[in-house]
Amino acid sequence: MIVSTRQESPLARLPDWYRSPLGQEVARLECACVQGLLNTTFGYHLVQIGATEVFRDVLAASRIRHRVLMPFESAPGSEGSRVIGSVQRLPFASDSIDAVLLPHTLDFASDPQGVLEEVERILIPEGRVVIVGFNALSSWGVRRLLWRSKGRMPWCGRFHRPGQVRDWLSAQGCDLECCEYRMFRPPLASLQGPRCGGLDLMGRRFWPILGGIYVMRAVKRVATVTPLRPRMAQASALLSGRAVRPTTRGTGHV
Repeated sequence: MIVSTRQESPLARLPDWYRSPLGQEVARLECACVQGLLNTTFGYHLVQIGATEVFRDVLAASRIRHRVLMPFESAPGSEGSRVIGSVQRLPFASDSIDAVLLPHTLDFASDPQGVLEEVERILIPEGRVVIVGFNALSSWGVRRLLWRSKGRMPWCGRFHRPGQVRDWLSAQGCDLECCEYRMFRPPLASLQGPRCGGLDLMGRRFWPILGGIYVMRAVKRVATVTPLRPRMAQASALLSGRAVRPTTRGTGHV
């Protein structure tokens, strides 16, 4: 099933950036990380919101067989049913989806907390959400501060701190299971490729939380209700001072 929206969003321009040399390197790292997390995610229904083409092979290898793609613009010639929807009001029933993939969706959403609220609504209890985002606490976040006024992708987005996203998830009743960081190289095309891989090795060892990309997985928790002990149908009456009315049973009196 292909689900599409016609709303105007910078996220609709993200697939074009993924085709650039820098974007291709980012896509390679993100896909490998997301695939590892989805390999241990199970269920019947998975929804991906945004950047649908980049992760096509990753979703195809997922153990979840029914996959719903929700791009931010209609794809000419795409097959399957189409449903018009919005990230602020997802067109899915509550407690119906086993897993949701958000590839940079929060980076370009006008109300990221509202998106997570909707994701929590549609997830089943113990359902998973996988979030891919640009880390504000990295060289990528620094460049975004310098380039955001130019309106270029992906710097026109609003990068978030992973800790901030974790707090948003917690507020929605979701527990963080894991968070991985990738791309420790500065966002320059000249510093990509195998010859600069040593920068990533150093980053993962010495400053792991400063990766330009974070990929986290959280689970929707539902508080269990402890059943109350049922009252006895004919409880002994209580007198003043909480004394129990005496009984004649076992005294030999009738």
